[in-house]
Amino acid sequence: MALQCGIIGITNTGKTTIFNCISNTKGETNAYAFSATKSNIGVIQVPDPRLYELEKYQITEKIVHTTVGIVDIPGLTRGSNKGEGVGNKFLGDIRNTDALIHVLRCFDNDELPHIDGSVDPVRDIETIDFELQVKDLESVEKKLQRLEKLVRAGDKDAKRGVEILEKYRDHIGNFQNARSLEIDGDDRKHIDDLFLLTMKPVMYVCNVDAGSAITGNKYVEKVKEALKGTDSEVIVVAGATEAEIAELETEADRLEFLKDAGLDEPGVDKMVRAAYRMLNLQTFFTVGPKEIRAWTIKKGMTAPRAAGVIHSDLERGFIRAEVMKYHDFVTLGSEHACKEAGKFFIEGKNYIVEDGDILHIRFNV
Repeated sequence: MALQCGIIGITNTGKTTIFNCISNTKGETNAYAFSATKSNIGVIQVPDPRLYELEKYQITEKIVHTTVGIVDIPGLTRGSNKGEGVGNKFLGDIRNTDALIHVLRCFDNDELPHIDGSVDPVRDIETIDFELQVKDLESVEKKLQRLEKLVRAGDKDAKRGVEILEKYRDHIGNFQNARSLEIDGDDRKHIDDLFLLTMKPVMYVCNVDAGSAITGNKYVEKVKEALKGTDSEVIVVAGATEAEIAELETEADRLEFLKDAGLDEPGVDKMVRAAYRMLNLQTFFTVGPKEIRAWTIKKGMTAPRAAGVIHSDLERGFIRAEVMKYHDFVTLGSEHACKEAGKFFIEGKNYIVEDGDILHIRFNV
């Protein structure tokens, strides 16, 4: 699915280091503010140990992970909404993403100066939020002006649109993010076409020093306190350590490194799964001798729409879905055993696919 997460943050937070760890693209890292001239675009392979469990019960030629797009957007700072630093171009890059990963500097390093002179991740959150809020206000104001003309011409729908936009104008103007304003579903049509920057779901990644990878530090605690009461997830990652892990050639070397560091898995793996959840995504599997593959779908998708993710012909000619649950398959050990135990299901067009479903699509075109 063509979904993308944008990595944002103040310059010199370690964004690109983390981007390089989770994607197959290597962006250039630099200690100088505003040194980046373009966004880096890559692909995240979503870690899912269930694929390797499935392989134990089905011999296959290859395993294919599902993926999510990732965009590393150069560092922002005060005045970005006016073109300062990287300027408006990169605010536009943010608009094209579906969700945001906000990397926060939660480490001290005299050789890597903070652009504001001191490390304060809560201040950095406020800085980025303000820049995005200013751009959102501009978008809301422009549409308000258009709708007000329609209202004067007697357009009743435009009148309701003005009422909704005025709510957002006041809310954002009070230094609040658009996502925190609750409105009825029918009224969202008046705001959805603006693709507001502060409407996007966001998770926060605290980039810490190696010694704080497990327990966190004072900066992490400040972030958690500041975000208390919000739905945003906070992940702790030691970017420099993750970079070392990513450079190791074998899985055995990586596991040994993690063990020595006291970690059970790379922090970026937790981050990727959190981003997957934030995008409201889930995974279903196809299992066979050619490949065992994970597929990405939005939660709530019906079986025909999920089939369409594999190929449009499967959705167009959908007849039925043969379904096994992941837990049943790995517990019982085979498709035949699932059938014998009554755990092999035939589902029609209205079936809502669940995370971990193993699907075989019957179709005719």
